[in-house]
Amino acid sequence: MKKDKLVAPVVKWVGGKRQLLNDLTPLIPKRMTTYCEPFVGGGALFFYLQPSKAIVNDINQELIHLYEVIRDDVEELIAELEQYQNEADAFYSVRDWDRNPVFYQTLSKVKKASRVIYLNKTCYNGLFRVNSAGEFNTPFGNYKNPNIVNADVLRAVSKYFNKAEVSFYNRDYASVLEQLPKGAFAYLDPPYDPVSETASFTGYSKGGFGRHEQIRLRECCDDLNRRGVKFMLSNSATDFIKEQYAAYHIKIVKAKRAVNSVASKRGQIDEVVIRNYE
Repeated sequence: MKKDKLVAPVVKWVGGKRQLLNDLTPLIPKRMTTYCEPFVGGGALFFYLQPSKAIVNDINQELIHLYEVIRDDVEELIAELEQYQNEADAFYSVRDWDRNPVFYQTLSKVKKASRVIYLNKTCYNGLFRVNSAGEFNTPFGNYKNPNIVNADVLRAVSKYFNKAEVSFYNRDYASVLEQLPKGAFAYLDPPYDPVSETASFTGYSKGGFGRHEQIRLRECCDDLNRRGVKFMLSNSATDFIKEQYAAYHIKIVKAKRAVNSVASKRGQIDEVVIRNYE
């Protein structure tokens, strides 16, 4: 299927892979029956590859609902986005919608989807973060001219979703990986193992992703390997992760870490790309 250059991520996501596309794309298998991302997030690699058949999953329900709205109601979504204002009072009013669960449940799927994009484009550092109650809690970003309504990209993504065979899920990643047939390819981009005690970021969905989850994910990868399903996984280059995946091919890549409250600690950091194939 011919790729559309306008198809690109519609939200900024923690750990987004746009900066690593040149490192990752040469490592993708030349042939696959189905492409799968069980932790899709902003989907930089997914949108770059634009596979003709894909399984897309994320534990963040609002994110998956956003992608479904882009597929099904993109013009209504664009019209809704045009109503928002880049002002602090307006931002905090919209951010507080989910503080009232009864009110929030009355909102349409399009309204909820537009809220995700609006908050993502106008919040501090484009950081999608929720508290333990699952409420969006990133502060206002105070940007001069954020691109809230990127209509051309939204329409291009909608066209791709409708042209390709893309299945969306909001489930536990393991249940998605279990259904993959031999010949499929999975790109796994989970919440990273923290490089220090203060570096942990698991707030894109309530519940977190600790080392017990990292071990469970590695066990899922072992199962994929036994079943003949190729996988590629990104994570931080901690000793723990390198030990977990010692049986597989490990490549070190440099990534720029932008999410840190201390500016001097933002910069190049080692990440691993792990594969069960050459």
